Amino acid sequence: MKLLKIKKSKIDNKRRGRNAAKDIKEGTKIINYVGKIITNKQVEESDKYDNDRPIYLFTLNKRYTLDGDFPWNTAGLVNHSCDPNSQYDGKGLKIWITAIKDIKKGDEFTCDYGFGFDENYKQFPCKCRSKNCCGYIVREESRWRIHKRFAMSNKKINK
Repeated sequence: MKLLKIKKSKIDNKRRGRNAAKDIKEGTKIINYVGKIITNKQVEESDKYDNDRPIYLFTLNKRYTLDGDFPWNTAGLVNHSCDPNSQYDGKGLKIWITAIKDIKKGDEFTCDYGFGFDENYKQFPCKCRSKNCCGYIVREESRWRIHKRFAMSNKKINK
């Protein structure tokens, strides 16, 4: 039996999401993230990989990146959440989406996209609405910077 089905996303109403077709146990490999393996130099030189459109890239190592921007990459529709139930897990040149907790039938699969905190972070608003959401798609270990920045701006407003 397939582990996932396509449904309208509760996180991003404009897109479809991937949902559990049955109960899934923690540690289960759900779906392979597929695409074309390209060099990191190709990423740097191509206009395709700017931040003006969705980017489906995974750095595999110092030399190669996986470009998952293809209609046949069904894992590309897994949405970001600040409280994910799955993660990207890979070895070598393969990336899997793996459950990091038990997932109930019908739940939407979510991952932390792992975007870095840089000057462009506001370009990627988060829509997950989880309790620990910082409002932007930034990897977990960097979210404190946004919370700190938000707290600082509130202090200035309240003075």
